[in-house]
Amino acid sequence: MKTPKIKRYRLGVSRTFPTTHPKKGKPTYFIEKIQLSLNLLIEAPGDFIIDLDPKLHTCRANYTLWEKRMTEVQAGRAVIELFYWSGKPYHKDENGIGQVVFATLDKDSGCGVQELSFYHNGDGTFYLEQPVTDTGDIDVLELCKNDGLSLEDFEEWFNGYDLSKPMAIIHFTSFRY
Repeated sequence: MKTPKIKRYRLGVSRTFPTTHPKKGKPTYFIEKIQLSLNLLIEAPGDFIIDLDPKLHTCRANYTLWEKRMTEVQAGRAVIELFYWSGKPYHKDENGIGQVVFATLDKDSGCGVQELSFYHNGDGTFYLEQPVTDTGDIDVLELCKNDGLSLEDFEEWFNGYDLSKPMAIIHFTSFRY
């Protein structure tokens, strides 16, 4: 009997802040923070790791797409490969390497997705709508920290997004709000 082919979805992780962010070009340490959350961090210079909080998830546009993909992952029909660019995005480096996969999330990894919504107050400004769980509201500062950012950096990162549409919180582990 032939084993069904597993789909591979790629999820890029930025090593530096984007050009639209006030901290453009500075390191995000997202790779190390994700590796820390997945217990994959093998090497870290000196006391570097002491200052890092784990990055438990990432927030992305298009909740519907990510919900569909995560359903496939949890059914064992797909995996999500976390990658970063070895050099300039969408280009190969001098060694012919482009994307570097540093972790693969499968049905046994605990990964998942939750919806993240924003509300509009009528003056053109969007605000983070605190997701509600069985235990109550989620603290916005906790959401930002678990995404690997400060509140200020989180707001700047998503400044250009269409916040009228639900976003996805893509969890790397079994942690949920």
